[in-house]
Amino acid sequence: MAKRYELPALPYAYNALEPYLSEQMLKLHHDKHHLAYVNGANAALDKLEKARTGEMQMDLRATLRDLSFNYGGHFLHSLFWMNMAHAKGVGGMPSGSLEDKINSDFGSFEKFKQQFSDAAKTVEGSGWGVLQYDRLTDQLLMAQVEKHSLLHLVNMPVLLCIDVWEHAYYLQYQNDRAKFVDAWWNIVNWDDVAKRLESSMK
Repeated sequence: MAKRYELPALPYAYNALEPYLSEQMLKLHHDKHHLAYVNGANAALDKLEKARTGEMQMDLRATLRDLSFNYGGHFLHSLFWMNMAHAKGVGGMPSGSLEDKINSDFGSFEKFKQQFSDAAKTVEGSGWGVLQYDRLTDQLLMAQVEKHSLLHLVNMPVLLCIDVWEHAYYLQYQNDRAKFVDAWWNIVNWDDVAKRLESSMK
């Protein structure tokens, strides 16, 4: 039997990210939306396994698409929770080697922040803004992820991501995605991003 995905616990309390992310919104987002992607990925794995044993017939192309979509949602949400924190000193600016890398690749932190914000605010439809590390060129790159597609991120570890599906902000910010993105910078966990960069560069 294939291994199955599990919903990770949040690394903080549901109200820990207030006032930037409300307890109600965070609980719904984690307990309902993220869980739905976990269940969807596991359902696709079940179909694949049953097809291999002859227990059922399936549309392989559709099932693999379901697996990719739901796994992408699970993967990005799992990283999204870790990219945020409630501890004193989060938000603001990164420091150390991460700050140096951002300054080197983007010119300054402010230029990076503006471009990343613009990328997140202008994702067409539902999706994500992401910061990646490209091992081939030793540079930081950002991208807009449509829905949960990870096809273009092959061999590029994701260091930082923001969910701009409406379920990530609508209860608190309604349809004002830009206001949500601007508020999110206050809870970015730069220590987590720095550790991901360090690991990716090894």
